[in-house]
Amino acid sequence: MASLSVFNVTRVVGLVTALLFSCTLHADEGPMFSAGAATSNITPPLGESIIGGWQPFPAKHIHDELHARCLVLDDGNTKLVIVICDILGMPRELIDSAKRRITETINVPDSHILISATHTHSATTARGVQGVMWEDEQTEYQKFLAARIADGVQRAANNLEPAIIAWGSAAEPTEVFNRRWEVTDPAMLMNPFGETDKVRMNPPSGSGALVRPAGPTDPEIGFLSVKSATGQPIALLANYSLHYVGGVPAGEVSADYFGYVCRHMEQQFIRNDDVPFVGMLTNGTSGDINNINFRERGPRRKPYEKMKEVARKVADQIIKAEAMVEYKNTMALNAAAIDLDLKLRKPTAETLAYLEKVSAEQPADNRSKEKIYLERLTKLKDGPTSITARLQVLKIGEQSITAIPFETFVEIGLELKERTPFAQTFTIELANGWYGYLPTPAQHLLGGYETWIGTNFVQKDASEKIVAALLELSTKLKD
Repeated sequence: MASLSVFNVTRVVGLVTALLFSCTLHADEGPMFSAGAATSNITPPLGESIIGGWQPFPAKHIHDELHARCLVLDDGNTKLVIVICDILGMPRELIDSAKRRITETINVPDSHILISATHTHSATTARGVQGVMWEDEQTEYQKFLAARIADGVQRAANNLEPAIIAWGSAAEPTEVFNRRWEVTDPAMLMNPFGETDKVRMNPPSGSGALVRPAGPTDPEIGFLSVKSATGQPIALLANYSLHYVGGVPAGEVSADYFGYVCRHMEQQFIRNDDVPFVGMLTNGTSGDINNINFRERGPRRKPYEKMKEVARKVADQIIKAEAMVEYKNTMALNAAAIDLDLKLRKPTAETLAYLEKVSAEQPADNRSKEKIYLERLTKLKDGPTSITARLQVLKIGEQSITAIPFETFVEIGLELKERTPFAQTFTIELANGWYGYLPTPAQHLLGGYETWIGTNFVQKDASEKIVAALLELSTKLKD
């Protein structure tokens, strides 16, 4: 109860500060800054395939509804749109479809619209009919999802009101761990292609074979908060580099800890009118990060128990940090985006032959990793030779948000933070598309699940090209 009372006190202090600050709005020159937010329900029908594991299975129950959480910012000259969806990932074709609808309704260019997935593993698939990243034929759920995203943005634009805005930062280091480990047991390092890796994803917790994690973590929680000119909360968009948490019974649909964080914020930031506050948590660079401390054997958890614990920690840090930020009534907006062509990796004849041989020797009803990767690599072999990835930078005052359409390794996000020309930045992954994992070249040399062809699809130096392109965009926007 003591911690809750502290939060309530800081809320009152923050509201009084905002009210006093709003009295000076008329004195500032230039157009009035405004913001609006809304949510759209994107919960799929039961029976749709949940694809968060090795084998898809049908959705049988909705534990908590899925949403597209939408924010529109307007500095009087330029608008930015940010949409965060409770979904595993979305192909670019679906996102482009939603963006076209948004452009038609509120006249915002594609480059100024960021749409991303949280990467909850307990949502149904948003992939197309064939389940590959390069197809155009859409499913009924994809059409529904694109329409609901556009509707949510339209409603957020309808809610635009004079606003104040602030950036902030918090940290929660106790729930981020690198999941790639050096180990001494060769049996842990075998991959589906008959080769031995140098690292293992998600090794057995508490194993005596563990040596060290193969990479760093990023505990920072960057956030952007907007309130009305009279101090009413509009939205808070946060960014944390943590993969999904899980602990969901088979067949249940859930937004995972991302949804719980948003609901915690919505319980704390309450308006006194009919316009709802919208909490938004984006996934940072978490392609090699989860919440498991592999050094120790953790206790067995009840369904949803661990994600609730993680969500409470993250939300509490955000709430405490928000009470300390300084709001401004003007903040210049801009954005830039480019399309970067990346080559798709192709399997060798030897790799395919090995997978075919091993698969043929296994029972017909055995859904092995070899069979799964044989299917993936066959599609990859027969597919196109390249993809076009949409890269994007949003400028919000002296801060920025970068967007990458991959499950991005944490080193990449840390490098962008270190080298950015802006005062503060964070990266939203799985934004504007979905093309598998994005390791660094150094991590490719170590092997492991995230680097396997069929899990990683693009050329091995793709991360270097992406970082260079995003820094160039950032520099142009800053200048």
